[in-house]
Amino acid sequence: MKIVLATNNKHKIEEMKDILSDPRLEILTLNDFKGFPKIEETGKTLEENAILKARGTYKFTKSISLADDSGLEVDALKGAPGVLSSRFAGQHCSYKDNNMKLLALMKNIPPEKRGAAFVCVVAIAKDVDNIKTVRGEVRGIITTEERGESGFGYDPVFYLPELDKTFAQLSFKEKNKRSHRAFAFGKAKELIEKDFGI
Repeated sequence: MKIVLATNNKHKIEEMKDILSDPRLEILTLNDFKGFPKIEETGKTLEENAILKARGTYKFTKSISLADDSGLEVDALKGAPGVLSSRFAGQHCSYKDNNMKLLALMKNIPPEKRGAAFVCVVAIAKDVDNIKTVRGEVRGIITTEERGESGFGYDPVFYLPELDKTFAQLSFKEKNKRSHRAFAFGKAKELIEKDFGI
């Protein structure tokens, strides 16, 4: 069975393919389709953006499409950066830019109020009108400085107390067992297996 991952982000593709790994699934990405149009993420929530991307990808590929939208929701910032996580520091900003902006905003926030959640919503499109969503979430704490060299995005500033490590201090395999994306795509895989009997 062919499944199309609605992303060009090489870091996400690597994680998604590892989570979904199954000999019964042929996993494609947008890189496999020439002329794929840009899908504008105009949704006001992670769910809306994931659905937009999944629907647009199905329309173009005519294959089951999985799209995710992920965000970091910081308690002290009333859920920000949330849906704006990838462009928190502005259009075309780097991961480093986003992390520096977040740490600057959190500079005077005490340890007990630095809670946050990494959230991932996956939309599964079986056709343009049959789209289901699942959600994965992990709670953690925002650090006062970047720690670790692995991962991407906000991983260096997202600390897991139970492991005494940030996401960026975990190995690829460790992160892919306990990340928000792992939980969401794990649920998505279960839905696909149930709906299609694979």
